[in-house]
Amino acid sequence: MRLNSLRSRTAIVAALGALALSLTACGTSSDPLATDEGASGQDPDTIVVGSQAYYSNEILAEIYAQALEADGHKVERKLNIGQRDAYMPALESGEVEVFPEYTGNLLQYLDPQTQAKSPEEVTAALQGALPDSLRALDPAQATDQDSYNVTADFAAEHGLSSLEDLAGLDVPITLGGPAELEKRPYGPIGLKDVYGVDSTFEATGDTTVPDLVAGTVNVANVFSADPRISTDNLVTLKDPKNLFLASQVVPLVSSSVSEEVAPVLNAVSAQLSAEDLVALNVQSTVDQRSSADIARQWLQAHNLA
Repeated sequence: MRLNSLRSRTAIVAALGALALSLTACGTSSDPLATDEGASGQDPDTIVVGSQAYYSNEILAEIYAQALEADGHKVERKLNIGQRDAYMPALESGEVEVFPEYTGNLLQYLDPQTQAKSPEEVTAALQGALPDSLRALDPAQATDQDSYNVTADFAAEHGLSSLEDLAGLDVPITLGGPAELEKRPYGPIGLKDVYGVDSTFEATGDTTVPDLVAGTVNVANVFSADPRISTDNLVTLKDPKNLFLASQVVPLVSSSVSEEVAPVLNAVSAQLSAEDLVALNVQSTVDQRSSADIARQWLQAHNLA
C-alpha cells in the first residue's frame, strides 16, 4: 500500500513538473534571438538586422535597417543581442543576416595572432579570415578603436594634429589611460618605438577624460567614437604609422543575403565619418534620443532615406 501511494505521488509530481516546463516554454522570452519558429521559419523575403548590446552599435544597426527599408526591403530587428560569442553563431547560421561590426576587433576575434594593423591590411586579412557563410562589405571611415587625444586648447597651443607632432614637443608628456595600457604594445613603449615620443604613464582608469581636461595628464587613451571627444572639446591625434589596430565600422552580412543589399549598405559606409559617429553617440548619451530617431535624421541628412 505504501509503495503504491509513493508511486502515485511520484507520478503526480512528475506530471506537475512537465506541465510547468510546458508553460515556461510557452512564455515570452527576453532573448532577442528567440523566435517562435527558429531560423528555418524566417520569411525569406525579410532581412534580419542585429546589434550588440551597446548604444552606438544599436544606432548603426538602425541606420542599416532604415536604409534597407527605404530601398524597399522588409526588415526584422533583433537588437541588443550581446557580444560576439552570442551573435557570431547566429550570423553564421543565417538567423541574423546583417550586423554592424568593427574590422580590427572582428579580425582579432577570428585570428588572434594577426599582425595586420593598417586599415588596408586589416580589411584584406578580414576577408580571408571570415567563414564562407559571411562577407564584409565596404568599411566606413568611422572607427571605434583606441586613440590618443589631447584637449583642443593644448592642440592649438602646440600645433598638434598627429602623434608625430608629439616628438618635437617642448613640454613633458604624461599619458593617461587604464592601468593595463602601460604594458600594451600601443602604450608608452609603442609611443616611443613608433613615434619616438618619451612619456610618463599615469593610470587614470575611469577618470581619464576628466584628468585630461583638468591637465593632470596631457595625452589620453580614449576610444575614437567616445561622445566626450565632442562634449569635452578633445582632439584625436592622427596615427599615420598605425600604432593602433585599425577598427573601422563595417557591415557584416550573411552570404545568403541578396546582392541587392550590398549597394545600400555600402552607400551608408561611404558617408559615415568618424565625426558623424561621435555626433550620433552624443545624441544618444547627452540628448537621450532613441536610436531610431537618430538613425532617421542621419539618413535624411545624407539623402539615403
